Amino acid sequence: MSRYPRNMLGYGQTPPDAQWPNGAKIAVQFVVNYEEGGENCTLHGDRASEAFLSEIAGAAPWEGKRHWNMESIYEYGARAGFWRLHRMFTAADIPVTVYGVASALARSPSQVTAMQTAGWEIASHGLKWIEYKDMSPEDERADMEAAIALHTEVTGEAPRGWYTGRCSENTIALAAENGGFAYLSDTYDDDLPYWIDVDGQDQLIIPYTLEANDMNFATQNGFTSPDQFFTYLKDAFDTLYAEGQAGSAKMMSIGLHCRLIGRPGRAAALQRFIDYVKSFDDVWCPRRIDIADHWAATHPPVQILRPSTMERAAFVEMFGGIFEHSPWIAEDAFDGELGPAHDCALGMHNALARAFRRADGDARLGVLRAHPDLAGKLAAAKRLTEESTAEQAGAGLDALTDAERAMFTELNTTYTDKFGFPFIICVRDHDKASIIDAFHARINSDRDVEFREACKQVERIALYRLGDLFA
Repeated sequence: MSRYPRNMLGYGQTPPDAQWPNGAKIAVQFVVNYEEGGENCTLHGDRASEAFLSEIAGAAPWEGKRHWNMESIYEYGARAGFWRLHRMFTAADIPVTVYGVASALARSPSQVTAMQTAGWEIASHGLKWIEYKDMSPEDERADMEAAIALHTEVTGEAPRGWYTGRCSENTIALAAENGGFAYLSDTYDDDLPYWIDVDGQDQLIIPYTLEANDMNFATQNGFTSPDQFFTYLKDAFDTLYAEGQAGSAKMMSIGLHCRLIGRPGRAAALQRFIDYVKSFDDVWCPRRIDIADHWAATHPPVQILRPSTMERAAFVEMFGGIFEHSPWIAEDAFDGELGPAHDCALGMHNALARAFRRADGDARLGVLRAHPDLAGKLAAAKRLTEESTAEQAGAGLDALTDAERAMFTELNTTYTDKFGFPFIICVRDHDKASIIDAFHARINSDRDVEFREACKQVERIALYRLGDLFA
């Protein structure tokens, strides 16, 4: 695989300032998953009963049979758990986002009306609460279209957000292809929204959570008591709130299920957390669609340089001069593994430097010899590359006295005669005086030591040049 699609970089060391409304230090977003009546069930035309996220330890699908206990657990979520959560959030004046399975919503008209009356967002959670990992793209697309149609029929409007949950590797691309979603949430990879490019179309992603999620009450080694859930949520909130106070505001997603957190003992822990959040004045509790609208207005998509998607000729033309007169390094890097993590100065520097480092000694020596002398004949004749000209001028090497010029000429000659390559130093890290000091110090090194140092300096020069290019 020469093109690696996963993005291991994200926002890196410098995430953007979220700029939440009214200077909020954190956006705390509650999701209520409404799946009751959309789960696997032979009544729904499924081959077997549901086996996921219930109170039944070690549940397994019952082929061709109804699982009465499983069904009744899901029914608790619709009959009792939902209304308990509805009372809690409306009393706290916190609007939530509902991930609504379309077939479940269709079987719960009273709950849908309550959601809408409370001003909750109803995003789509797919057609049915089933596994999509083995489904063909064509069948998954058909289910997605059917989900949107049924959701629109039941609620009166099309969903603006999408979360499958039990998704496939094709889900994000299929949902983006649809073109009707303000955001997608089938990722768990960040504390902030971000944009992705899907076949030339900008799509907003609002990551979701599987850890600040009551599903861990129904998983092995998960929460065993409500206090653990509250403590986890509070610790997560406190960490993110502190980051917001330090100028790096984040988003906290909390996943809830009516049949899980809706049980009285667990609901008490959720109520304690809601009360804790409400004790802060600078916390924003939006719906996910509110986050999407804010992000689109405040942080619209920006076109960036994406080397990992470039054709070979364009790639080599752009990066072939980063290592002085050595386009073979860019050619070799292009043939290596590139991905979104390389679509930045540091990423491309790593790719190019790896190509340089894995070359044999003669090839690297050729790169060293491609560099000009400092303040040498090429500079005097104005025959340096544009990059070298700017770099040497930045260190004042274009304005030498006659005595300084004579000194550089003598040092260049002595150094090159001794080592077989010119003296190379990243002049952007120095001024004229420190360059001269380094010249005098390094000229006394042995060749192996100096060869390694020259290679390091070449890589340092390349990093600055890439910084200029990406800036």
